[in-house]
Amino acid sequence: MPADNTHLVIAAARRRAAATRRRAITALRRLDTSGTAVTFQSLAREANVSKAWLYTQPDLRAEIERRRDAARTASRPAPPERQRCSDASLRHRLDVALTRIRELEADNRRLRQALAQALGDNRLITTRPPQHDTPNEPSSGPVHAPSPAASTTPTTTQTPSSRG
Repeated sequence: MPADNTHLVIAAARRRAAATRRRAITALRRLDTSGTAVTFQSLAREANVSKAWLYTQPDLRAEIERRRDAARTASRPAPPERQRCSDASLRHRLDVALTRIRELEADNRRLRQALAQALGDNRLITTRPPQHDTPNEPSSGPVHAPSPAASTTPTTTQTPSSRG
């Protein structure tokens, strides 16, 4: 009686089915990464499998239908699965942005206060009363920048030898 080799045939069929499944999943990822529309036909062509086999695989069929329907409803192609943001990463980006906004607002307030202080100091300097040699002499009003003619006018002073 010949030996029973059915276990070898079964093992080979399982290996072939696993390889076919890996090809289909790899092709699905490749289509998604490239931005190509995922349909039964495009996946069958890319993975070199039959469309009928894809229909018999519940998880692959559900994924193809989900991506196909999402592509139909989207106005532009969706980014690949691995490039899509998670809720946690979006929340983190929002927290970082809000922190940066608060920092910039505080910096803006500080700069506005410094500007107001500088403008106030500048106003005090330009409106300070003139300095006189005699302490009890009243000031004549705000000090303005001297005119060029005033600075070139010679002043005459009496020296002790010229007093008579």
